[in-house]
Amino acid sequence: MPRYALCVEYDGGGFVGWQMQDDGPSIQGVMEEAARRLALGAAPVIAAAGRTDAGVHAEAQVVQLDLDRAMPPDKLRDALNYHLRPHAVAVRQAAVAPEGWQARFSAIGRAYRYRILNRPARPALDAGRVWHVPLRLDAEAMHAAARPLLGRHDFTSFRAAACQAASPVRTLDRLDVMRAGEEIVVAAEARSFLHHQVRNLVGTLKLVGEGRWPVARVAEALAARSRAAAGPTAPPQGLCLIAVRYPPALDPFAT
Repeated sequence: MPRYALCVEYDGGGFVGWQMQDDGPSIQGVMEEAARRLALGAAPVIAAAGRTDAGVHAEAQVVQLDLDRAMPPDKLRDALNYHLRPHAVAVRQAAVAPEGWQARFSAIGRAYRYRILNRPARPALDAGRVWHVPLRLDAEAMHAAARPLLGRHDFTSFRAAACQAASPVRTLDRLDVMRAGEEIVVAAEARSFLHHQVRNLVGTLKLVGEGRWPVARVAEALAARSRAAAGPTAPPQGLCLIAVRYPPALDPFAT
């Protein structure tokens, strides 16, 4: 059974998240239904590099598809996109997966972007894709507060109560806060993240940007190793998975 790698983008609004659940449509569900239309008999097997939550978007989610027939990658992409209509899910690229490749376990890095629309007027064009914060935030203070979070730490203070990861220890490779006109952009990169980790980091840094927390308090929250010590969870709409990285020998999209 051939394995394919798919680069997929989607608008997470209207979905219960990547993973199939009983209480609504999922990205996994609509993709498996589209792939089922192409199968000769055996049910397609689909898995993703990351299980995004309800309302979270993706520009470059990576998905593995085991299909019981061989198809040229471009034709597979086009056929899946035909059957994915009218859902806000699109396969940007398809490739034959390298031997031994897995979308989740072969990945060595994941990158997320969180967008805060920081202006008095509510969003119209970007509604559902940003967190609207009317009062001006201090992006430089937020960035300074993020510096102590880089590196390998116990991120218990920033993991969801329902997180099922065996360990709260993660290595945060990047956490930058930048102002771009009316937006505050938070860029986060790591090999892997805990459940709600990025959203909890953003919700905490917002308190610094508002002046409600001093810069040093974020490092204190990290050291406390208690979810109660950190700030609230930012809403999902501003979060987007923008890249999944693989070793060169296992990168299915390497040119």
